[in-house]
Amino acid sequence: MVRKFVNERDWRQFHSPKNLCMSLAIEAAELMEHFQWIDAAESQRVGEDTAKLAEVRDEMADVLCYLLAIANELEIDLSDAMREKMVKNAIKYPAELSRGRYDPPTTK
Repeated sequence: MVRKFVNERDWRQFHSPKNLCMSLAIEAAELMEHFQWIDAAESQRVGEDTAKLAEVRDEMADVLCYLLAIANELEIDLSDAMREKMVKNAIKYPAELSRGRYDPPTTK
């Protein structure tokens, strides 16, 4: 869908991985703005405000579109990349050593 949208507008000429990564970071910052000055508890209640949730949803979609555009340009299958990364994460953060922790476990 993203590739079709971009091609229909002849935007690939502007879609270098560098430009797309910069745009991704900008959109991620726009998403972060919705949470910038609120505490963790307030951030968990954003879903209760339908207008705010719609804005957050749109920003999340923008982030995803740019990520997919980067994947298209670099010919990366994100499904495969995610599966492979989750295998690495499972090794790095074994459940029995990581449950309830945010830092990498130390194994000796």
